[in-house]
Amino acid sequence: MEIYTTGFTQKTAAKFFETLKQAGIKQLLDIRLNNSSQLAGFAKRPDLAYFLKEICDAEYLHEPLLTPTQAILDRYRKEKRGWPNFEKEMLALLAERKIEEKIDPALFEKPTVLLCSEFSPEHCHRRLVAEYLQQHWGNIQITHL
Repeated sequence: MEIYTTGFTQKTAAKFFETLKQAGIKQLLDIRLNNSSQLAGFAKRPDLAYFLKEICDAEYLHEPLLTPTQAILDRYRKEKRGWPNFEKEMLALLAERKIEEKIDPALFEKPTVLLCSEFSPEHCHRRLVAEYLQQHWGNIQITHL
């Protein structure tokens, strides 16, 4: 099984959708807490669902089980507690939510990408989600687009 991840910041719409098309993505799993902000530009929930269908013939899904809480985000962004603290809290949240039991692996039978806003996966929860599932489900290849 393969899980793809991507972010939309610092990318034009053309670059974003062309990358998804070239990877053969057929489903986008939005794991952002705030997916309808005006700051998201082309990646606002209703626009993104439309563009995915029209440009990539792909589906849009939002999965709140895989989003951080507002409190965790605030401690990271506003209180500046740092990435190690965020990572620890996010992994604990995923374990508490038992996502490995509540998310069906069949969801990833078609090429699926986890979407968050961060440009790179190093300091983004999409990487943590993918690695967490890899640890619990095994036999997952992670590709960051």
